Amino acid sequence: LCWHNVFYPTICPAYQWFQTVDTDRSGFINMKELKQALVNSNWSAFNDETCLMMINMFDKTRSGRIDLFGFSALWDFMQRWRALFQQYDRDRSGSISGAELHQALAQMGYNLSPQFSETLVQRFTFRGGRPGIQLDRFIQVCTQLQSMTQVFRERDRNMTGNVRLSYEDFLSGTISRLM
Repeated sequence: LCWHNVFYPTICPAYQWFQTVDTDRSGFINMKELKQALVNSNWSAFNDETCLMMINMFDKTRSGRIDLFGFSALWDFMQRWRALFQQYDRDRSGSISGAELHQALAQMGYNLSPQFSETLVQRFTFRGGRPGIQLDRFIQVCTQLQSMTQVFRERDRNMTGNVRLSYEDFLSGTISRLM
């Protein structure tokens, strides 16, 4: 957050973007407004799931909308993910291939097979589009992997890379993080 810019809002990019995105001038951003504001490199709108996930991440009051402070945190979050996406979109296609995703996940510390990365790309490729995931799906995939990994680590107390848990325990842990 540009704390010094709270008093000089025209200098703070997050504040400027907030004013533009808050089309109903409510002082809050809802999912519909956020979806209208975010686009992938091919000018397609962000998908509903990613927009809802981001609203939920920064909505501290559970009202389904975010205020300027939540939006500033979202702005920061988006800038970091966009930079990471651009770093791994090596061919500058505007989407990440399975090989590019595998490199990104490996650098993030995930020891996953290239086949798993390809499966993620197949699952999250925009239907009817060419293979590869756009920025919105990249954010969704990485954020969900982080959440599921945290659930796993909480149960892997000996840091062996193996846990024994019931299916319902796994679902309970991951669902609580994704909502």
